[in-house]
Amino acid sequence: VNNCGLQLVIQTSSLADKSKPFEFRINKEQPSFHNRLLQHDLEKNYSGRQGNTNFGSSSSVTFPVLQRSAEEKILNSDRLTLERQKLTVCPIIDGEDHLRLLNFQHNFITRIQNISNLQHLVFLDLYDNQVEEISGLSTLRSLRVLLLGKNRIKKISNLENLKNLDVLDLHGNQITKIENISHLSELRVLNLARNLLTIVENLNGLHSLTELNLRHNQVSAVKDVDTLPCLQHLFLSFNNISSFEDILCLADSSSLSDITLDGNPIAQETWYKHTVLHHMMQLRQLDMKRITEEERRMASVAARKEEERKRESHKQALLKEKKRLTICNIARQWEIQQNQIALVASLNQDKDNEPCQINGSAAYVFPEESRSLDTILSSAVQGLSVLESHLVEVEGDTLCLYGAGALECLDRNWSVQTAGIIVTVSFMFIEFDEIVQVLTKLKIKFPNFVHLKFKETNLVALRQFSALAPMHRIEQLTVDPQGNPVVNFTLWKYYVLFRLNHFNLQKINGVKVTENDVVMAERLFGILAYVASSELPHYRMLSLFAESRRKQFHYLQEGKGKKSGTGSEESSDNRRNGGESTNRAMLNYTTKDFHMEKLEEIKERKTFCQTYVENLVKEAADINMKNESLQKLWPQMFIELVRDAVIEIRNKNSYMKLCLQRITDQKQ
Repeated sequence: VNNCGLQLVIQTSSLADKSKPFEFRINKEQPSFHNRLLQHDLEKNYSGRQGNTNFGSSSSVTFPVLQRSAEEKILNSDRLTLERQKLTVCPIIDGEDHLRLLNFQHNFITRIQNISNLQHLVFLDLYDNQVEEISGLSTLRSLRVLLLGKNRIKKISNLENLKNLDVLDLHGNQITKIENISHLSELRVLNLARNLLTIVENLNGLHSLTELNLRHNQVSAVKDVDTLPCLQHLFLSFNNISSFEDILCLADSSSLSDITLDGNPIAQETWYKHTVLHHMMQLRQLDMKRITEEERRMASVAARKEEERKRESHKQALLKEKKRLTICNIARQWEIQQNQIALVASLNQDKDNEPCQINGSAAYVFPEESRSLDTILSSAVQGLSVLESHLVEVEGDTLCLYGAGALECLDRNWSVQTAGIIVTVSFMFIEFDEIVQVLTKLKIKFPNFVHLKFKETNLVALRQFSALAPMHRIEQLTVDPQGNPVVNFTLWKYYVLFRLNHFNLQKINGVKVTENDVVMAERLFGILAYVASSELPHYRMLSLFAESRRKQFHYLQEGKGKKSGTGSEESSDNRRNGGESTNRAMLNYTTKDFHMEKLEEIKERKTFCQTYVENLVKEAADINMKNESLQKLWPQMFIELVRDAVIEIRNKNSYMKLCLQRITDQKQ
């Protein structure tokens, strides 16, 4: 101990002090104890000269032994200050069993020991030492204040017997987890600032805790705070809290009145203050600033708006996720359908029992990934409504149709406004032959659409593009390579330009059409139209000529009925619709279903004709057979007829009577 007459001051103004939340030090100017930590029967002011205290030692004692003079014991009977003595171990303190306050601040002590005999000790201060483990305190059952700030402690332990502990200061250590304190039901103040904590948990059982300091840690989530019935002050400044969900339990605390969250990522958000105040209406201070009633009102309004925004955002997210899963489901069904079609086609070509190869793999063996996809989809849609097999969506000026079932939407009653804004119609995961059947409805339902998109529609042949010829008008055509093998043909664009020449297409797959492209298309496919027309039956040729003349006459009448101020765009449309050449019209396309219907009709006619001819042949054969039989029987029949006639007219009178009798019988 020193003889400098230093006065001991323990400064504990508040555990929320920004500079040093729980600090004890020697002060040469202000001789006062803070009333808050010295409520354990310690005087409010303490000053005086430290007496001559000597450390004695002997060869048989390992630790230094502390001895105080009788005068010093009388002056400071229940207090002992060994501050800044460069101690590396705790000395043996004999004859001081009555001590209540022991101060080891600012030394180099690495282990707590040699104080187990101080069973009346109430206040133990080991601030700013090198203690690595909490130990040697099991007998200090009367201890109320334990100050171990700024040491090297890594774990909270060995506090089982300190059930009367009122203040526990462990700031400035290396603690990574809150543990082994649930039995401290009398603890009011807990300081864990400047440690390595990441999660606040295991606070159950601290029924008396009123102040918790967790400044300058790495906390990202807070739990169990709502189980502390007396907690009033919570300091979480300068941590890693980034969302209100991480501290949601604070909203359930009814006693919390003062909280600090400054220095966290969450404090940078615009909604931070409003959200905290809205969920914690009992707060009086936030970030060391008093909360006004106006702030509460504004926070309530802002929080309601934020909740509405979050609900709407959540709703949109659910809809988006449902859309994604629905499209995945449609894609999966499309894949299965295409595999089945390919399998049937392969089996028809090869009647052997060998596995059919499709795209290099056995067609009847579905990959494990396909089965796992079903599992993923079924688990992902939990909480959402049942997935549909089709989807209809309007995005801006684009109508997106997913799955064959979506084509039925064209029969619904579309509002004039919605139908008028549709410029692009996109088909996905739909057979092109099924699309062909509804193309006429597009002209009626969406008069302003000029752009068609095809993706996964099984466009495999050039002649399929001929089905687009009857459309009202098309300015753009987009055919995605995915699911449309036709785009692998080098000349497919030129065929489209040739066959749909009457549309004056502006773009194909986003690329502008030039005059050179049109000329090249004419050179490549002009002869094809001539060959097609030369092979066409005469009656069919006349029918096409009549149809072409009818269209031209119809649009000519419409042109006369319009005023001279009609825009050039409408005139251009008329020319396009009436301008499809007869030669190009020969290159038409019939869908598989229509072709199958025709084949079925031809088959039925063939069957009828065959049956009719068979009946005629059978009837003729019967007649011929009867004729042959008659020829064989006729000579004998003739002889019998002549004989009967001769016999009957041999007796003329009898014969006449017989005839008259027959006539009479017939009249009756």
